[in-house]
Amino acid sequence: MLHKLIGPIITLAAGVLILIFPEVLNFIVAFYLMLIGILGIIASL
Repeated sequence: MLHKLIGPIITLAAGVLILIFPEVLNFIVAFYLMLIGILGIIASL
């Protein structure tokens, strides 16, 4: 159940960070994609 909650929390945090610091958009998007990918791999194990 925790895995289903982590995705939306990460998405919300990324959105807030992009609003506050728009100059780091590329880094936030890359970090977000890596986290979602890692969570997906872990969930499929």
